[in-house]
Amino acid sequence: MELLTRNNFEGWMQKLMERLDRQDELLLAMKAEGKQPAVTESIRLFDNQDLCMLLQISKRTLQRYRSVGALPYKTLGKKTYYSEEDVLTFLSNHIKDFKKEDIAFYKARIHNFFHK
Repeated sequence: MELLTRNNFEGWMQKLMERLDRQDELLLAMKAEGKQPAVTESIRLFDNQDLCMLLQISKRTLQRYRSVGALPYKTLGKKTYYSEEDVLTFLSNHIKDFKKEDIAFYKARIHNFFHK
């Protein structure tokens, strides 16, 4: 195993900075072309684990909702996210899949998730 020297460290840091600069340029180019929607601070996102926990469903059930198009999602990198608005709309439109008395419970859990 190679020892970490000042020159090695500076070399790795330089490579890291170059890579971050390239990523910055790519993101700015995508934003300028309009390919990436502007993300505001008001958009709240859930990942798979959050949504499974909040709705008390399995990952497979969540995958099925995505596959049939019932639950809109966004993929950033390799991770899937769901907006709070889409989840609330999904709950409202699919009440028959959930017990009616549970809908208010799930909506309250989602609200409390962001307002701790």
